[in-house]
Amino acid sequence: MDTKEEILNAAEVLFARAGYHAASMRAITESAGVNLALVNYHFGSKEALLEAVIARRLRPVNELRLRRLQEIRSRAGERNISPDLPEILRAYIEPVFGTGESERGWADFANLIGRAFTETDETAQKILLRHMKPANQLMLELLGAALPDLSGQEVFWRYQFLIGALGRAIRMNSSPGYERLKKNFEADSETLIRMLVSFAGAGMGSGERREGLR
Repeated sequence: MDTKEEILNAAEVLFARAGYHAASMRAITESAGVNLALVNYHFGSKEALLEAVIARRLRPVNELRLRRLQEIRSRAGERNISPDLPEILRAYIEPVFGTGESERGWADFANLIGRAFTETDETAQKILLRHMKPANQLMLELLGAALPDLSGQEVFWRYQFLIGALGRAIRMNSSPGYERLKKNFEADSETLIRMLVSFAGAGMGSGERREGLR
């Protein structure tokens, strides 16, 4: 592993466990076993380091998501039919699950995402939302087309519930801290993907309709 990766790994863990504001550059350099000058050489600033941590995880995932979602939209348009909901959900969920190593890394990253939306410092939140914007927009478009009986409000919130369920699944599947809780209920990645698609599909397609939430 090269020095840059060591710095990114250390920063990801500390940003996830302490938060962006509380994770000092000194703590990051000590964890990575490098000096501050080297971090500045590779990244320039703490915010740029956070940007790199987020981009490392999200860019390849979102590129794959967008490619698959765009293909779904194109096929539906060519056939003049509504896009298939399970196919949309799988295209969004599946790219997060990869090799065991990548999944372990996502456990801390999922915590980083959770912190970004609960801390008063909005730096991480703004970076995350910027990286997620294209995928979010396309997902909402396709979900709306697949679920024409649901209002935009309902589609938006059910999409948020999907994101929450996905984050929980990632943390439980990747973090050693959940081993005791999920004892006797271990599941491989494909099984988790299938269950998430089934769960989200049932939730997306049921409940209150156009008249709004009650």
